[in-house]
Amino acid sequence: MLQALNQLDTTIFLYLNSQHNPFFDRLMWLASDMFVWIPLYLWFLWLLYRNYPSHFWLLLVTIALMILAGDQLSRMFKYSIARYRPSHDPSIQNLVHTVNGYMGGAYSFFSGHATNSFAVAIFMITMLKSMRNYIVPLALAYAVLVSYSRIYLGVHYPIDVFTGATVGSLIGWGAAMAYFYALKKISKE
Repeated sequence: MLQALNQLDTTIFLYLNSQHNPFFDRLMWLASDMFVWIPLYLWFLWLLYRNYPSHFWLLLVTIALMILAGDQLSRMFKYSIARYRPSHDPSIQNLVHTVNGYMGGAYSFFSGHATNSFAVAIFMITMLKSMRNYIVPLALAYAVLVSYSRIYLGVHYPIDVFTGATVGSLIGWGAAMAYFYALKKISKE
């Protein structure tokens, strides 16, 4: 069963990764660069500050811990499971389309980019419920684009991205719940 799942994952990856052209090479390269998203992150922080000004410091601590948790959890799994990235997998690496020679580190399961982008997206959606009409599509579009770019660039299988998105969503939701819990405790004091 595990072998069949791995084969299906590889087949889907090879199909998705083979759908490339110079325009999307540039777009996906940029989408995968977390620094490109700084204006979005700053806007998100401004929205959070506007909605939670008196406890913004607690929000900053929560966000830092959320990102740290996502990074460390994905890193721990990568080195524990040691599944080669498609770009490093000897059985398919000659079939993998990469961009700018980027191959990433040796291991892929699960995607830190997907984890953190979905953590941020779900955190923002949960924190800014009154703005859901535009936060939901924007935050999810950001997370999906960052996550898909990892497959496009040849450094993650779909299951790496799906798992990262799931774990990140749980971390983002958990971070928001932890913030609200801490806020309730602070308010009682």
